[in-house]
Order: sequence, then structure tokens, then C-alpha cells
Amino acid sequence: MTDRSTYGIDIAGVHRELRLFEVKPGLKIAILNILGDTELVQVCAKELAHKLAGTDYDVLVTAESKSIPLAYALSVETGKPYAILRKSYKPYMGDALQAETLSITTGKPQTLYLDEKDKALLAGRRVVIVDDVISTGSTLQGMRLVMQKIDAHVAAEAAIFTEGERAKWAEIIALGHLPVFSS
Repeated sequence: MTDRSTYGIDIAGVHRELRLFEVKPGLKIAILNILGDTELVQVCAKELAHKLAGTDYDVLVTAESKSIPLAYALSVETGKPYAILRKSYKPYMGDALQAETLSITTGKPQTLYLDEKDKALLAGRRVVIVDDVISTGSTLQGMRLVMQKIDAHVAAEAAIFTEGERAKWAEIIALGHLPVFSS
């Protein structure tokens, strides 16, 4: 029998029930998957754009894949361009920069790649790092490392939700916080 436990969230009048997923024995997290959820992506982008209004930045940056729709919608809302850090290298990416990270949802090391074409867009610029959920901070750290390699200044870090230890994420611009569930 599959566990169908959920955790309810509300953002700007939009309600979703997030499925709880066991990431290790005795520990569950609420899974936010915005892929295909245009209504939720749009309200999140609008709310984050409002929270970022006082931030001086040039470019939005995210890692593939679940937060790509958010970066796109936020780009439309703010008029700022965005760049995607990829999780696999393709030959057309040329002289790509890279940094390694460990994802809580996959449990495996992953490498983030910045396509050579995006180096000029980001080098020396003020960026806002965007993610859907910041949980362990490993993807965030990988994105920071790539930005450091191209001398980009991280003006802010934003997410739909932070998760886990709330105090650890005090500097993140977020729409809410997700608890972790232990049994």
C-alpha cells in the first residue's frame, strides 16, 4: 500500500497538497513539483518578483530542471534575462564551467554546467539565484561556486520554499517554509 500523506500549502490564494516522500528511513519531505503547474508557477513568480523589487540585479540564474519554469516566469515578470545551469554536459556547450553538488531528492552527486554562451551574460554581473525549494543547500552551493568562477556577484537568493532548519535560511527570499517530517 502506498502512503498518500500530504502537506497543504497556500500561495497567493492558490492551494496545493504536496505529497510526502520518504528520503531516508524515518524522514519525509513535502515534494513541490511545479512542472506543468502553470497557475502555481505564475503566482509564485509574481510574488517573488514583488519580494525582489528592491534588489539591484541584472540576471536570474537557476539549475535545471524543476525550477526552469519559475525562472522563465520570473524573467517575464521582471524583464530580466535568465540562465540555466545544466546537469549534464553537451558538446554544443563548448568551454563550460562546472561545479559539483549533491541533491537531496536524487541522493547522488551532480555536476552543474554553465554553457559557454552564458558566460558573457553572467560574468561580472549581479545575479539572483533562484530555486524551487532550498533544502540542504547543496544545489545552492553549486550555483554559488559557478557564479564565483565567473566573478558574478550574488545579489540575492530566492526560492518558493525553504525547508528544514528555518534559521539556516534566514537570508533567502522565500514565499514560505516547509517542515521536515520524522516518524
